[in-house]
Amino acid sequence: MNGLERFSLNQETLRQWSLPDLAEGCASAGVRRVGLWRAPVQAYGVERAARLMRETGLTVSSLCRGGFLTATDPADRAAALADNRAAVDEAAALGAGTLVLVCGGLPEGSRDLCAARERIADALAELVPYAAERGVRPAIEPLHPMFASDRCVVSTLAQALDLAERFPADRMGVVVDTYHLWWDDTVPQLIERAGASGRIAAFQLADWITPLPEGVLLGRGQLGDGCVDLRGFRERVDAAGYTGPVEVEIFNPALWARDGAEVLAETTERYRRLVA
Repeated sequence: MNGLERFSLNQETLRQWSLPDLAEGCASAGVRRVGLWRAPVQAYGVERAARLMRETGLTVSSLCRGGFLTATDPADRAAALADNRAAVDEAAALGAGTLVLVCGGLPEGSRDLCAARERIADALAELVPYAAERGVRPAIEPLHPMFASDRCVVSTLAQALDLAERFPADRMGVVVDTYHLWWDDTVPQLIERAGASGRIAAFQLADWITPLPEGVLLGRGQLGDGCVDLRGFRERVDAAGYTGPVEVEIFNPALWARDGAEVLAETTERYRRLVA
């Protein structure tokens, strides 16, 4: 037992590493799970990446990302659904049971958040059966409200659950991400709600640091550098019945500029001390 039995390293935390470097580095550090992203996997080759994971004994805890399902133009909607079906196929090939969905922001010129969420539901009605046939469960990730305009009109765990609960629990889940949800005082009750119906498909960690950088997408903090009660979140999802991977997903150029092995050692040490 090395304290990392549930730990998963999201690929973006160590963007400076190639996929082979990631596999070798994680295996050397005793990390057995990784979360992968579509673009680097596609660049490397999906089947080749799947073989690499098998050969190094790594399990893919999630694939990011599908989603962006809010388009109003029929051609754009069809293209988004086709891309999401491709994402499902890639997740299935990698053995990733969870496809993380970032559902999309407001279309240009629109101010109607409710209508955008209904278009997400309509698209999921087509995507969910396709994913279920391939053994993949899409999972809606609510993003912090500052991303509502351009990335995700699903800003709260309540909104994510309202969408997910239109489908069977074994076919549609949600993502609990500390970076996006730490501020919401209703989250403890919502985690209980999600757990009661088996909806928690993924649990992701990053800290919240201020001041936020320009271009806030890359402002996630290393574990322990911010104000999030990381262990408290982990205890809540555990109490709700979640027993799956705990995935560290940090987008931070300062981490990417450092030696990858050093960052991984720091991340696993902080995980053991602050989360496990």
